[in-house]
Order: sequence, then structure tokens, then C-alpha cells
Amino acid sequence: MINKDQLLEALKPLIDPQYQKSMTDLNLVRDIMIKEDGVSLTLITTTDDEAYKQQAKSAISLSLKPLGVEQVHIRFRAITDFERNQLNEALQPAAQQADAAPQTILGEQSKVKFIAIASGKGGVGKSTVTVNLAVALARQGKKVGIVDADIYGFSIPDMMGIEEQPQLVNNAIIPVERHGVKVISMGFFVQDNAPVIWRGPMLGKMLRNFFHEVNWGDVEYILLDLPPGTGDVALDVHQMIPQSKEIIVTTPHATAAFVAARAGAMAVSTNHDILGVVENMSYYECKSCGSKDYVFGKGGGAKLAENLHSELLAQIPLGAPDNHISEKDYSPSVYKADTTAGQIYLDVAANIISKLEA
Repeated sequence: MINKDQLLEALKPLIDPQYQKSMTDLNLVRDIMIKEDGVSLTLITTTDDEAYKQQAKSAISLSLKPLGVEQVHIRFRAITDFERNQLNEALQPAAQQADAAPQTILGEQSKVKFIAIASGKGGVGKSTVTVNLAVALARQGKKVGIVDADIYGFSIPDMMGIEEQPQLVNNAIIPVERHGVKVISMGFFVQDNAPVIWRGPMLGKMLRNFFHEVNWGDVEYILLDLPPGTGDVALDVHQMIPQSKEIIVTTPHATAAFVAARAGAMAVSTNHDILGVVENMSYYECKSCGSKDYVFGKGGGAKLAENLHSELLAQIPLGAPDNHISEKDYSPSVYKADTTAGQIYLDVAANIISKLEA
């Protein structure tokens, strides 16, 4: 039975019609599976020409026949804009790449203020805090962006009601803007809510693309929605952005606060300043009588802030935004500025501005 290297070598003479280079050198032959009864693979196509697909199918079958491969199953998939951009950049001369590359927001000259939003576990509302704090900063007149760094559990586009895709301009990705906030997320680059099945190094590479391949334009604040816990992506962010500040999100439950302390300890151990703690789902307030029911207990956020030698920035009540899908700029997870929660986020945003711009 042949191996993958032999297969790729046999297909090396086949030329892509647009780039006029070997399909294997361009990494357009993917998902190779070799079995005793034949071979299956995916060919990434750079043209929609159906005649080309038929020609490619015949050429691949003929190229593999001398190796004893009698049955070849070929799946065709059109190249995505993101893949085409990466391919174009890889083929550019180094000087042209330098000219075309967007200005990195990680450079020494960058004045962008980074705030990582972290939690010890999932389900505490970390992404909700990220979205609403970003919108609150924008309402305060700041130029804000969000990097949805929760690559396995991306949710920011859906939470903000974003349906459009980022655009490519001069080989740079332009983030989608909503409520005055620029957004980039893994959710823009997967199809049909497919799972991301990657290991650590690939996650780090994608994260770097969010900083180096995206034209953020003029931004003052970048919020990073980290994955819960202290895994590869969180560690990459801490190493990549040593100047980043951090906000820890927890619920009032003692166990949630205990787990969140690990995320705080990671920030401290990597010399990142903790801006404070946000206690989410702190209480449920009865709309008719105004009484508060502490569904998840009391005191977790304050205890966590004390342990981290920081402050409790806010206690956000349990609830959901009262938004309707017919509204302009509908976003299922963004609170209106005149609501109780919306005002709390505005107060937190003002507090953070005073801390970072004093």
C-alpha cells in the first residue's frame, strides 16, 4: 500500500490553473485517506469551472494508477477567502508582504490597551461580560475591538447578532463592526457551526493571525474573550501580550469563585495586572416587587477579589436583555444603555477608563 508522501509526489506535476504552480506545493490536496481498496482526498479548487474539475479528476486518477491505486474518490471544495488570502501572502515576495501587511497592534509603538476577560470555568457569563463591557466602552466614546480568543467555544458574533463576514481589503482582513465595536472571531472562518478540532500549536497560529493579519485601524481598547481555564490559548495570550490587563469573571457561588482563582493566579504568575473581578448572576430582582433573590449564593466575587488583592468591579443581576429581533442592530446579548445592567456596565467602563488613562 502506498503512503501519503508517495501520493503527494505522484500528484506534484499537476498544476493549478490560477496560480500556475503544483497543487501539492500550494497545499490544495487535503484530507488524504489511504485504504486497501483505494484513496480518498479533497481538492481545494481556485476556480468554479466545472470542466476543470473533470480534468483534475482524470489527471489525479491517471497519476495514481502507476502506484497501483485503482479507485480514487475526490471531494471538491472551493477555496475560502481566508485561505486565498493566506496563499496570496505566502506567494508574495518578502518586500511586498511587508508593504501589504497591516500595522500590527502588538508593536512597541502601539498604544492599544488590552484587557483579557478570563474565568476559571465555563457557564459564568464571561463572553456576556466581554460583549457588554466592549459596547459600554464604545458608548463612552472609546474605539474598541474584540478578539474572540475562545477558539473552541466562539460565541461573540452570535451574541452580537453579527451575520455578515469580514472583508478582505489589500490582503488584510477587515473586522466586522457592531455597536461601534470591531469584532474578529473563529466563528467567521468555520462553516455551519462546525467544531474546531485543533491542537495547541494551531490555536496559537490562529490567534497570531487575529493580531497580525487583521487591519484593526484606529483602536484604543482590545478586549480578549479567553477560553475558560488556564489552557494553551490563555497561556499564548499571556505570552503574546505581556502588557495586557485582566478581568476575572465569576458567579457568587463559592465553588465558582474558588475555580476562578486559578485564572487569577495564572495572571499573577505571568506578571499581568488584574483590574478587578466581575460577579455575574449575582441575584435575581423581582420586576413587580423589587426584592432580590440570591439564587447562586452570596459573597463569591468579593472573596475572590480579596484573595487576588483586587477590587469587585460590579455585581451583575441575573437576567437577559429585553431585545426584539425586529429592532435595528438586534443583538441578543447586548443590554441597552438605559437598563439596570446596561448602566452597571457603563459604570465599570468608566472605572476602567479612569484606571488605565489616569
